[in-house]
Amino acid sequence: MLGAIAGDVIGSVYEHRPIKTTEFSLFQRHCRFTDDTVMTVAIAHAILEQTDYAASLKAFGRRYPNAGYGGAFIEWIFEPDVRPYNSWGNGSAMRVSPVGFAFDDAGKVLIEARRSAEVSHNHPEGMKGAEAAALAVFLARQGQSKETIREEISSRFGYHLKRRVDEIRPTYRFDVSCQGSVPEAIIAFLDSADYEDAVRKAISLGGDSDTLACIAGGIAQAFYKSIPLAIVGRVREILPEDLLGVVDRFNQRYGL
Repeated sequence: MLGAIAGDVIGSVYEHRPIKTTEFSLFQRHCRFTDDTVMTVAIAHAILEQTDYAASLKAFGRRYPNAGYGGAFIEWIFEPDVRPYNSWGNGSAMRVSPVGFAFDDAGKVLIEARRSAEVSHNHPEGMKGAEAAALAVFLARQGQSKETIREEISSRFGYHLKRRVDEIRPTYRFDVSCQGSVPEAIIAFLDSADYEDAVRKAISLGGDSDTLACIAGGIAQAFYKSIPLAIVGRVREILPEDLLGVVDRFNQRYGL
């Protein structure tokens, strides 16, 4: 799941100043981890400890309250009860990559992706976005071809994945909905030549950059099986010890 986290960190500086090119410095002075990383780690922690997804999301969210959450989600984090708020936002998809890495059956991946989403994002599009992102990671990890991944996700979820990044980029705008960002993130992976290229293409769309790169980066790690060491090293420098500890335990448990 470090591929998802690295995408978040690299894309963090472009979230509110989008770019339309793949030519940019990967790491800049203000690169940071955001809510995408915190919530991804929370899902990984829930899987490792076999605890409730909502409890883990709330615990990590309260530990890092200034990570950049949406208004409705930050309210959810601090509510004493678990009450989903019918969200179709891409928060459900940005945090789900650990599910795709941890489970070895497509059916189980889909079940757990939905469980991880529905505690907050119980709108059909919110749950679908999480399922699609997790299944893409799973299929990539299983060694399926890009065309197989494209066809499986398209047929199962109705996403239009036969577009290309170069076609999408000119008119694409900031969009935090699952339906308006998950397909584009998957396409950034499908169009890529390697892990770094997937992240660059996702950010170059000029949208919700950290989340697009987070989703694309998780799938790209699963497919390409590696992340450049320079990227890994820089991300490890940025992450605090408690988050990094969960990442390392997850990687060791699941052979990543």
